Amino acid sequence: MPGATFEPFEVVAVPFPFTDKPVVKRRPALVLSVRAYNDRHRHLVLAMITSARHGPWPSDVSLDDWREARLNAPCRVRFKLFTLDVTLILRRVGALADADRRAVQAMLAKCLAVA
Repeated sequence: MPGATFEPFEVVAVPFPFTDKPVVKRRPALVLSVRAYNDRHRHLVLAMITSARHGPWPSDVSLDDWREARLNAPCRVRFKLFTLDVTLILRRVGALADADRRAVQAMLAKCLAVA
């Protein structure tokens, strides 16, 4: 999405590569980086969003209001973090509800060395 700007806690669709298959699928991801970073670098810091029910990670955050985020099924944010050039963002999906944002922020504070 050339020229697009993104805000923290927006849900976007991205081409997600799989390490065990030569396939790329469209998957939702959560924007974690702030707009100033996104605009300046033209990259986003993202977290994976998954509906997989097997093997949850201890840091997964279940999204209670997944419908407000315009997701298709119950999901959780997985702190499998990556960066992606904004030109590779396929589309905007939605944004997290306030309670889900706070839960993700709390887990970010537990997982990353930020004050």
